[in-house]
Order: sequence, then structure tokens, then C-alpha cells
Amino acid sequence: MRAQIKSGTVIRIFIGISALQLLLVTAVFRFSSNPKQVVTHAVLGMGLGLYLFWIILFGAATALFRNQIRRAMDAVKIEWHLKFVVFCIALAMLEEVVTTTMTNLAPIFGARVGQAYITASANYWDVVLGHSVIAFVPMFIAWAVLLSYYDFNANQALLVFVLTGTIGESLFGGLQHMLEIGMWMFVYGLMIYLPVYCLPRREKARPPRWYHFIVAVVLPFVFAVIFIPIAVPVVHHLRPSSATDFPPLSSK
Repeated sequence: MRAQIKSGTVIRIFIGISALQLLLVTAVFRFSSNPKQVVTHAVLGMGLGLYLFWIILFGAATALFRNQIRRAMDAVKIEWHLKFVVFCIALAMLEEVVTTTMTNLAPIFGARVGQAYITASANYWDVVLGHSVIAFVPMFIAWAVLLSYYDFNANQALLVFVLTGTIGESLFGGLQHMLEIGMWMFVYGLMIYLPVYCLPRREKARPPRWYHFIVAVVLPFVFAVIFIPIAVPVVHHLRPSSATDFPPLSSK
């Protein structure tokens, strides 16, 4: 019970951090609408869309309907490891619907598609198969393995997975992404919260000790390093032939 109270308190703190970041982004977006800052303005607008549709609306739906969703998932009679991984993948793909849509709405924010973006491509299937979800799959599998042995609750899983996600963003995009942890908390955390919340009782799963949380941060990277080189050649043939990755962002 103490672990649940502590994790819930930490999540509330991060909700406050995320809210402050949202206010800051909104203010900068409001005052960055001149032609010299078109890319910054558009990227911030896309980020605000991500906040609205994924963090606020989907996050609220998760909180309000989690018990109904758990009952619906209980009615799906497949092995829980598979159900967990598929559920996580479905939520990750749903999140990328939001981000790719925001990227394609660049003209609404005054930029051309490809001039400003928050995904590596404007093509949804290219994003999920070539950049994002393909990397998440082994991470979700790693969590399925962990949950076979350790009874992480949904709050704990959310907090741990956001560390994995934030580290991953920082490794690939720069250390400045560590400052965005309030946003990543819910971008990544909401991918795994419901799947863990909907898990059945596992007789062999025991309460995690402190060092299991460290393992839970690192193990998804280990699985990704093993899995991705195997998957890339296969996925390369599945990616849309018309897909084009965006070049690095320009300030103009």
C-alpha cells in the first residue's frame, strides 16, 4: 500500500510539472507567431495538440474508464502475455496517430509539411514501422517478462517506463529532452498504464524490490538492442515505398 501511495504522489507531482510545461509552451507559442519563428511556432503548436488529444483527453479517459476497460479486457480470453503486448502496441500506435496527424497539420500552424514536424515522416506507416513502434515492441516484450515475476502495479510501471522513454529520447535527440520529462511522463506512461492495470492476478509474481525498478528501466533497452537488428531487414520491406524521412529541422 505504501508503494502505491508513494507512486501516486509522484505521479501527481509530475502532473503539476506537466501542467507548468503546458503553460510555458502555450505562452511561447502565443508569442512566436512572427514569420522568423515559423518552425518554432509550428512545432510548439503540434506539441500543444499532443498535449490536448493524448495527454489531457486520452489521459482523462484512461482515468475515468479504466475499470470498464479492465472488465472488457478480462473478457478477451487469450494468454495474458500476448494480450498485454498487443494492448501496449495498440496504444503506442494510437499515440502515433496523434503525432503524425499533428505533423500533417503543419500548414494550420503556418509551416509547410516537412518544414516543421514532431515525427520523422508524414506517413503514418513509415513512422510506426520505421521509427517508433517498431522500437517499442521489444520493450513491451521485456515488460511482459518482468511482469511474469514481479508484481509492478500500474502506477509503478508508468513511472518506470517514462524513465526508459525519456532516456531513449535523450539518447537519440539530445540531453535537452530530459527537461521535457513532464510531457514524456504521459506520452510514454499512458502506453503501459492501462495494459498493466488490466493484468490478471499472477500467482508467481512477487512484489518488486528497489533494484527491480533499475532492471525495469534497463531491460527494455537490452531487448531493443537484440531485437531491432533482426527486425530492421524485415520491416524495411514493409515500409511504404513512398515514405520519405524528414531532414533535420531548420530554424527558418
